[in-house]
Amino acid sequence: MDLNQIRKRIDEIDDEMLSLFLERMECAEEVAEYKKANGLPILNRAREREILSKVREKAGDKELYAHQLFSTLMELSKASQAELLIGNSEITGKVVNMLKTEEAVFPKTGMVACQGVEGGNSQVAADRLFPRGNLIFVKSFEAVFQAVNSGLCQYGVVPIENSSNGSVRAVYELMQQYRFSIIRSTRLWINHTLLAKPGVKAEQIRTIYSHQQAIGQCSAFLASLKDVAVIPCENTAAAAKAVAESDDRFCAAIASAPCAELYGLDILSDRIQDSENNYTRFVCISKTPRIFEGADHISLIVSCDHRPGALHEILSKPAALGINMIKLESCPVSGRNFEFVFFIELEASLKEKGVISMLEELERSCQELILLGNYDEV
Repeated sequence: MDLNQIRKRIDEIDDEMLSLFLERMECAEEVAEYKKANGLPILNRAREREILSKVREKAGDKELYAHQLFSTLMELSKASQAELLIGNSEITGKVVNMLKTEEAVFPKTGMVACQGVEGGNSQVAADRLFPRGNLIFVKSFEAVFQAVNSGLCQYGVVPIENSSNGSVRAVYELMQQYRFSIIRSTRLWINHTLLAKPGVKAEQIRTIYSHQQAIGQCSAFLASLKDVAVIPCENTAAAAKAVAESDDRFCAAIASAPCAELYGLDILSDRIQDSENNYTRFVCISKTPRIFEGADHISLIVSCDHRPGALHEILSKPAALGINMIKLESCPVSGRNFEFVFFIELEASLKEKGVISMLEELERSCQELILLGNYDEV
């Protein structure tokens, strides 16, 4: 056969496959109705293993591809069944309540907690999210959560990841502990500069202060220096302030350029970060779940059984609906060896078809599921 004939035959096979696929999905819906009437769970691992075993046996040298095809078919089948079996689960109730109170416009003002001092990147992110916000500066990330938890502030703004230096693990752990809602996020391009007292030259510097994340983002620059001590502190802007107030003339700070003017320092070196593609992502947290129009990111915390294939079962559910996963972060469970919870971020809205049923299915199959929020990024 020539190429056109082969393609024609492929088209015919595709038509047959589509017809059979639709018939199979109709059967899956009938199964869902039966399970609903008889109180049976969607997942039947024994049945799935039996089907896949037969497929591999019959597929010969195409066994790998056949296994993948039928695994995907079963995930699609379960997704369809889950949509028909939406019930009164805890996650569904939470989602329904969130959608009932959906708001059109994100607030421009409010009491906002952020870590550090004036001139820090957290302050810039908070000003971007709340142009007329009243900012309260606190010393630590946990203090941000405590301020929101106590009611002192309505919102908190914290960094959650950097494109060059990875996730801010302390914030992920606090999200797990407090279980606040994420209601919006934003990204800032981070430019690090070396700041010192007026008149001091770069070769005279003997000590550099900065936040641990900034130190990691400027590792190549720091490695090029000789006989210089690098000391972590709580915030880049706090480092600049400390240098300005220090009696030591030969100390410096890695901080943002605006801190130079703010604290009366000179810029000795500009753009000292390892990569120009240096962005930090900040999230706005709220004790009360809130959702606003245009929300297209969903953040979750999930924990699963410590067994082979458990994480794959979780990840396959959004994949079956064509939902893009843009973040997967593991965090160890305190006191348990080699057990983790996972922070997952999806590009999706709670309003999209199949999303609520997917969350319900995750809730049934996971040890724990926490919906952190459905929000947009500015």
